[in-house]
Amino acid sequence: MANYFSDYANLCFEAFGDRVKHWVTFSDPRAHAQVWHAYNDTWRSQQQGLVGISLNCDWGEPVDLSNPKDTEAAERYLQFCLGWFANPIYAGDYPQVMKDHIGRKSAEQGLEMSRLPVFSLQEKSYIKGTSDFLGLGHFTTRYITERNYPSGQGPSYQNDRDLVELVDPNWPDLGSKWLYSVPWGFRRLLNFAQTQYGNPLIYVTENGASQKLHCTQLCDEWRIRYLKGYTNEMLKEPLLSYMQIVTEIVVPTVCTLCILIAAVLLMLLLRSLS
Repeated sequence: MANYFSDYANLCFEAFGDRVKHWVTFSDPRAHAQVWHAYNDTWRSQQQGLVGISLNCDWGEPVDLSNPKDTEAAERYLQFCLGWFANPIYAGDYPQVMKDHIGRKSAEQGLEMSRLPVFSLQEKSYIKGTSDFLGLGHFTTRYITERNYPSGQGPSYQNDRDLVELVDPNWPDLGSKWLYSVPWGFRRLLNFAQTQYGNPLIYVTENGASQKLHCTQLCDEWRIRYLKGYTNEMLKEPLLSYMQIVTEIVVPTVCTLCILIAAVLLMLLLRSLS
């Protein structure tokens, strides 16, 4: 399937690459790296585009910030969600917490090897760095607390994570049972992705709210509040971005103004001397 997908992607690059400059291989991934290499080796020099991936993840907030187990469970939630696919791209391997938990559960279930595949050195090298930007989808937030699931319950994504997802009953509920409006979680996820993966270029590729009521006219003030809240959180730049702004904009601007002021003073001085 990876080869078939690569053939399809190359056809798209050939047909549309003169106009399309931003490509997302997957919204929820599988055969990503091969397509990135195909673009990088064959098309990038003539088309000058970017190839990224889109990963969806909710934010996981510890139920009790003072409880290390809850904090670890929330970190595990994020690594099993976003890190599952982002970590191989940015660090060359699955998150260590995934390898540890799934490896231990697999051994307890009598398996000779972990259910989580092991990358070869060649695969790690091939996958690492295969993204020009990170597409990030986000909709809602969960509170996270630790819960140990016995390995005898059998293999499952839920059991491997050893955690429980909770919601605050005060969060506004929307059109889907799983969807709650929690704007502050969006900012925290963006900050996590920025610091976790070395400040990549991030595009928000998915966000929004499903229909809450059956309406025959415009009655979506709740959706406006959702989008406004999430957009405002997205616009709150992290410190790292502020530092970039200072470096890339403020410093050159100040230098330019100093040069202009010096030139004006020099011109006035020459006029007074003449």
